[in-house]
Amino acid sequence: MSIDHHPSEERLLDYVSGGLGESWSLAVATHLALCPKCRNTVARLEAMGGGMMDAAEPATLADNSFDALWARLESEEDEADSMPAIAGHAGKIDLPEPLRSYVGGSVDALPWQNMGLGVRQLLIPTADQSTARLLCVAAGRPVPEHTHRGEEVTLVLQGAFRDSTGIYAAGDFQEADETVLHQPHAEKDRDCICLAVTDAPLKFRNLAFRLVQPFIGI
Repeated sequence: MSIDHHPSEERLLDYVSGGLGESWSLAVATHLALCPKCRNTVARLEAMGGGMMDAAEPATLADNSFDALWARLESEEDEADSMPAIAGHAGKIDLPEPLRSYVGGSVDALPWQNMGLGVRQLLIPTADQSTARLLCVAAGRPVPEHTHRGEEVTLVLQGAFRDSTGIYAAGDFQEADETVLHQPHAEKDRDCICLAVTDAPLKFRNLAFRLVQPFIGI
C-alpha cells in the first residue's frame, strides 16, 4: 500500500497530546493502523514530549533545546514495521482497528443507508459533537460538489477518488475546510469506501441535495 496523503503534523501533535475529540481521533488512529510513516512520526512526537518532560526539572531548557531534540529524533532510522491492516478476500474487505470496534469487521455486512446518486452512508456513534460516518460511493460516480462550514477529514479505506486537490487511494488522508470547493469522484474500477469526519454540515451547490440534506444528516 502506497500512501501519499497524510494528516498534518499539527493534527498528529494534537492526537498525541490528547487534544482531539473522539471522532477525529478515530480517523487519525485508523490512518495510523495503515501508515507506517505516520506511526513513526507519532512515536517521535511522543518521544519528544517525554524527553522535554524529563528535562523540565531541575535543568533549565536552552533556547534551542526543541530544535536539538527534533534533529536528534529526525536522525534516527525509520524502523516502523509495515502493517497490512486491511485484508481483502472474496470481493470484500475487513476494516482495520480501531474502526472495526465501532462498526464491525466486514464492509459487506454493514447496514448502509442509501442517500441516492450512488452514495451510501453509515453513521458512527461517538461522544463528541462532530459527526463520523462511513461513505460508500459507487465506482465512477461523483459526490455532489460542495464546500464546508467547518473542517472535514476523509480517510480512504477501499478504492480511490479524485478531486481538484489530487487523487486519494486506500490509506490516504484528506483534510479540507471552508477554503476547499471540490467534487470527489470515485474511480471507475471499484466502489470507494471512506471514513469521513465533519464538525459542521457541508455546503452543497446542488439545490436538490440541499433540500434533502436535513433528512440525510450530512
